[in-house]
Amino acid sequence: MLRTVIIDDEDHIRDSLVKLLARHCPQIAVAATANGVATGKKAIAEFHPDLVLLDIQMNDGTGFDLLQSFSPIDFKVIFVTAYDQFALQAFRFSAVDYLLKPVNPGQLVAAIDHAALLIRDQFNMQMNALYENLRSVARQDKKIILKTTEQIHLLDLKSIVSCESDSCYTTVHTMDSEHIMVAKTLKEYEEMLSGCGFYRVHKSFLINLAHIKRFDKQDGGYIVLTNDQKIPVASRKREEMLELLERMAE
Repeated sequence: MLRTVIIDDEDHIRDSLVKLLARHCPQIAVAATANGVATGKKAIAEFHPDLVLLDIQMNDGTGFDLLQSFSPIDFKVIFVTAYDQFALQAFRFSAVDYLLKPVNPGQLVAAIDHAALLIRDQFNMQMNALYENLRSVARQDKKIILKTTEQIHLLDLKSIVSCESDSCYTTVHTMDSEHIMVAKTLKEYEEMLSGCGFYRVHKSFLINLAHIKRFDKQDGGYIVLTNDQKIPVASRKREEMLELLERMAE
């Protein structure tokens, strides 16, 4: 059983989570609920939970204020939030679990199942990445976590040269000549990296525009990247790519 504390300043959210957990997550035992940062700290200190379902914006502070009171964090966390799109992108980059309000039961079950497998040291690493990403102003100053079956990679976004589709997997190519295969589709990375200087130039390739070395028009057109990868340009993307390069040169 996962001993769980729910922290949210909205009564109906706490009540709803308690009912959803009872109905869909038999491995969860709710030890306590709390309505803010101060009461949340007391509940964690008293009940030593395995898992905390944590709101971000509360009347007496934020979920981050609460977490920074614990070092290292020796419990697992799932954020429950109505946060803005920029922040949600930071969550995705950092691989930190979050649920949007109102909470979907299926997504709750998936997040609980994932939390049950999470290594606590791994969560502290993810939180450090999340704090950096939330503070980041420049788009490519962010960090991203990539998980493989054997390793967890923490990369600067600007170090990624390209992402290559391999069926249900994506291979991430870096400036250091690493080739990291991750169990996510290229479409997932295209959505995650939207607005961060990446461009889907071909059905199989997403490239970092900052790493373009040149555009060769022969053989239908292809991009040469700083790691000397030659990336084909889809015929329907050719004119758009040329316009994009012209705008970049202005």
